[in-house]
Amino acid sequence: MKHIFIVNPCAGKQDATALIAGRVEGYACAHTSFDYLIYHTKAPCDGTRWVRQWCQEHPEEEVRFYACGGDGTLNEVVSGCIGFEKAQVTVHANGSGNDYIKYYGSLDDFNDIGRLVEGVPHAVDVMSIDCPDSPELGTRYSINVCNFGFDAMVCKVGNDVRRKPIIGGKHSYTTGIIKSIFTSRSNYVRMTVDGQPFFDGKMLLCTLGNGRYNGGNYMCAPLSLNDDGLLEVNLFRCMSLTKFASLIDAYSHGTHINRPDAKKLMLYRQATTVDIASDKPFWLVIDGEMLHSGHYVVRNLRHAITFVSPQ
Repeated sequence: MKHIFIVNPCAGKQDATALIAGRVEGYACAHTSFDYLIYHTKAPCDGTRWVRQWCQEHPEEEVRFYACGGDGTLNEVVSGCIGFEKAQVTVHANGSGNDYIKYYGSLDDFNDIGRLVEGVPHAVDVMSIDCPDSPELGTRYSINVCNFGFDAMVCKVGNDVRRKPIIGGKHSYTTGIIKSIFTSRSNYVRMTVDGQPFFDGKMLLCTLGNGRYNGGNYMCAPLSLNDDGLLEVNLFRCMSLTKFASLIDAYSHGTHINRPDAKKLMLYRQATTVDIASDKPFWLVIDGEMLHSGHYVVRNLRHAITFVSPQ
């Protein structure tokens, strides 16, 4: 098997290129049959382009791609692998969030090259996202969580500050929350779920998830199974700032779905297809990457990717 490390030098709080190269080369020195390649991405979406091109040129070769970065880097690698049965995906974790891998283990688990090489493959679901109002965006993919409303603005702010001292890094999402509390707590959308009306009005936030975490520390979909063919839809209605503050800790620990007071403010169900629209363009976040359109159709693709967890 070929092992290819897709390194995003812009991921995380600082460039980890040298650290990753040292780990990979150290493993290769101790395992002379290890067939590997390191590629450094040059721009946004370059990882998707390069991975897809490699798969097209080597359709019969088994390959494992290591997304060396955060959820955005993982998203690029997954998007490049869609449709190629011989390709597997895993993560060398050095991003600011790395939310998807929390389904399987810790950051340390995903920083051990040996355990990743000897890892366990899983057939997992991936969401596809189409934008009927913006066909130039093409079909996009999400392996972890799509979110919009308050959450999307939190992510946008977090991306803007992620490399700043004190308010960046692991605190980026919290910084985004503090700013967005005053600007983005009421967002109008119309939604249908599997062809049935689901919501039409102003809401606080909504997440669509195959993974369980987003924003670094928030368990938005604690019941999610990433291989059952269903995504989790979790929408919160508008609420007072006091009520919102009282629910943040529960949202962080995934206990919000069991709280009686939260259930009155929340719509939750599983689905295969979700249609989301508004009267004007709004931000949708897919695995930490931002899309801007007025209409999205999200479909869950069962067992679309082989993901490898550490041994």
